[in-house]
Amino acid sequence: MELEKQEMNENRSAGTEKKEKRPAELSCRDLTLGYDGKELVSHLSCTVRKGDYLCIIGENGAGKSTLMRTILGLQKPMSGSVVYENGLTSQLIGYLPQQTEVQRDFPASVREIVLSGFQAQLKKSFFYSREMKAAAEENMRIMGIEHLARESFSTLSGGQKQRVLLARAISASRRMLLLDEPVAGLDPAATADLYSLIERLNREGTTIVMISHDLAAAVEYASHILYVGKELFFGTAEEYHRNWLGRRHNPGDEKTRPYVRRPHPM
Repeated sequence: MELEKQEMNENRSAGTEKKEKRPAELSCRDLTLGYDGKELVSHLSCTVRKGDYLCIIGENGAGKSTLMRTILGLQKPMSGSVVYENGLTSQLIGYLPQQTEVQRDFPASVREIVLSGFQAQLKKSFFYSREMKAAAEENMRIMGIEHLARESFSTLSGGQKQRVLLARAISASRRMLLLDEPVAGLDPAATADLYSLIERLNREGTTIVMISHDLAAAVEYASHILYVGKELFFGTAEEYHRNWLGRRHNPGDEKTRPYVRRPHPM
């Protein structure tokens, strides 16, 4: 056990040296999260740096969505704090929540939903500017849904709906995206397409914080892993793969299955 702790500390130290090349944008400091007096997560600390792709994984009901709501300022922690850094504000974070039945059947066009991502920027105006409309068109093009602009959201497939909601999220901000299980309920082809789009956004400079139950994809795409459960882990994807939590939760034999991840932009 002492050897495992020593190895984990060495790995984290090496990872920290690399991460410090980019400025911190978001820090969770000794967070304890829960509701109705019941703790879900205790003493969680982590730092998200510019350009990171952080994947939050863990057990059902462990507090992953609660953590995301706390980061967004929608819920207060029981103790500890969330600190925005390097000029980041809540208005510079795009958010894609888990879909609900109401969202799936929302009676609006694709263009209207993508445009609604700019609502926080309207301030006293009730009308979208020419620049906002042009940006919405560009975001639909990036997501490959420009041909669906006039279609009703409720008539789209699951994969198309997630593309629309992701376009809405990047309308709110291209700086940081918080994604809560974005591929939940999608078929394998739609899942692969969405992961590819998210990876592209990250390569172009958007910081990604994503909750996922897809452990294989988390290790393949993410630069960093936050495991939330009875025990906590935060570090690089490679560190996660090498330490005992990664060996416990990743499929395959650690001795024969090498760590492989797509190159991450620095």
